[in-house]
Amino acid sequence: MHHAHADTMRACIDDCLACYRECVSTAMDHCLAMGGAHVEKRHMTLMMACAEICRTSAHFMLLDTPHHRHTCAECAEICEECVRDCERLGGMDACVEACRRCAESCRKMASN
Repeated sequence: MHHAHADTMRACIDDCLACYRECVSTAMDHCLAMGGAHVEKRHMTLMMACAEICRTSAHFMLLDTPHHRHTCAECAEICEECVRDCERLGGMDACVEACRRCAESCRKMASN
């Protein structure tokens, strides 16, 4: 693996793990405390799906399998959906930012 690619991958792994942490903690702390629309099945399922695809993408990159392109492409798509839903509900700026950063990193890795 050449140096620039390795640096991009390391940054993406960090972004994925940060997004994983943020989605889980936001869902378990903020969303559960807020109740209402924040705990509706559609939103909670999206938050958990986002967290899991972020963790999976990080894992695939750590394995250095070329299949990371597929998980990263899906991760970017789910993160973007999570951004839209968290913005719709409001009060989840850290989650929105983590998902945006992860989606951008994953788009780069999906094309590598």
